[in-house]
Amino acid sequence: MAAPGETLRKRRGVEAAPRPSPAEGDQAPPARPPLRPGTFWLSRIVLLRCIALLYFVAFLVAYHQNKQLIGEKGLLPCKLYLQNVKRYFKGKINLDSLTYAPTIIWFLDWSDMDSNLDCLAGLGLGVSAYVLVTGCANMILMAILWILYLSLVNVGQI
Repeated sequence: MAAPGETLRKRRGVEAAPRPSPAEGDQAPPARPPLRPGTFWLSRIVLLRCIALLYFVAFLVAYHQNKQLIGEKGLLPCKLYLQNVKRYFKGKINLDSLTYAPTIIWFLDWSDMDSNLDCLAGLGLGVSAYVLVTGCANMILMAILWILYLSLVNVGQI
């Protein structure tokens, strides 16, 4: 227990003892902005940059391996997979085919699939590098990263 004259916490409405002003030769310590309770600015910065780093690595791996895995002459060509999905849904790209294989590649030209895959991975690399370096991210940038990665993963046939 504290002594009767001491308090454990600073009470509201009670002024603290005034500090003496520094003498002319003394330097006052630099004032730091107070940390407000309930803000998560540091957690937000760390979390967003870690997610951007994960996306950066994922798109870098996709950029280097897409042609060999799901490219025109890859192990499981995505063009053949999308043609089979389109044939299963009677030759139409409709809501059913988009929910079965959600990817942006449905709306792109399929004549050069390797360059489409490289462009998706390169765009993902650029956006994730921007978020990683600047730390500026909003819902639109993070949604773009998610959509680009979802587009590459869903044509991977796993």
